[in-house]
Amino acid sequence: MQQRSPGGRTVADMGEFSLIGAVVAGRRQPSTTQLGPGDDAAVVSTPDGRVVATTDVLVQGVHFRLDWSTAEQVGRKAVAVNLADVAAMGARPTSVLVGLACPASTPAQVALDLARGMGEEAERAGAGLVGGDVVAADEIVISITALGDLEGREPVTRSGARPGDVLAVAGRLGWAAAGLAVLGRGFRSPVGVVNAQRWPEPPYEDGPRAAVAGATAMIDVSDGLLGDLEHIAKASEVSIDVRAGRLVVDQRLTEVGAALGAEPLDWVLTGGEDHALAATFPPDVTLPAGWRAIGTVLEAGEQPEVTVDGDTYEVTDTGWQHWRR
Repeated sequence: MQQRSPGGRTVADMGEFSLIGAVVAGRRQPSTTQLGPGDDAAVVSTPDGRVVATTDVLVQGVHFRLDWSTAEQVGRKAVAVNLADVAAMGARPTSVLVGLACPASTPAQVALDLARGMGEEAERAGAGLVGGDVVAADEIVISITALGDLEGREPVTRSGARPGDVLAVAGRLGWAAAGLAVLGRGFRSPVGVVNAQRWPEPPYEDGPRAAVAGATAMIDVSDGLLGDLEHIAKASEVSIDVRAGRLVVDQRLTEVGAALGAEPLDWVLTGGEDHALAATFPPDVTLPAGWRAIGTVLEAGEQPEVTVDGDTYEVTDTGWQHWRR
């Protein structure tokens, strides 16, 4: 039996083209959108002459659960995780393309709420939702492609960190992991912590701000701070030491940790899905607003490594990896 939306319609009732029309109707577009939705393809300007591009796929039951999150929250998260990657290159987000696969029985309202969340998050980042596609599938799968503009700057990659650089972060760490722990225990509060897992709030403006300030390397913290810093360490052939005393462990995380018998510092160091930004800066650079120093880049020993207070941090997990057993 088909599940009906409050309005009595499923996506099959609505039809592909009517659904697409409802999704894109009335969307505000930034100045970089020269031709928005409604044609065979969108046309977006590239003032820099180069385009930063990234894509990601979210699968129901793997990356999101509609019994944990509203469809609007899932839509925001789907866009946020991609635009955070654009910001991590030092670019300004410009455009988002969406692919949605779902069963014919999916309530039309779910699809519309997904789209509303996507559009709102794109607007929050200053980007336009410029097009996409809808297809039938056995489960809900969301594919997002995000584009960005470097505004004349060189991209900030993972390979530019140098010994003596300062390690800094922008955005929240540990909140999404704490929220996941709460949801996993069957609870729905504290709401602020749980909502951090339902949809992240990447510090989009801080990526370009770091690039302007002279950041030497940068990464989106999607899989946990220590795990993602390993990517910078290996790409730059350096070691990185994080100073635990400089990390912000919010009182709310401490309270949740005490209630669940968990160590909140583990969430801050290894929890993923916050989509904060981590970057390295030359030692003589004044960190831009929004950034706080948490460590140092060092010469690599026998091999690049990431340490906490000079030692290996013992945890059971250092971030999410697909297919890892």
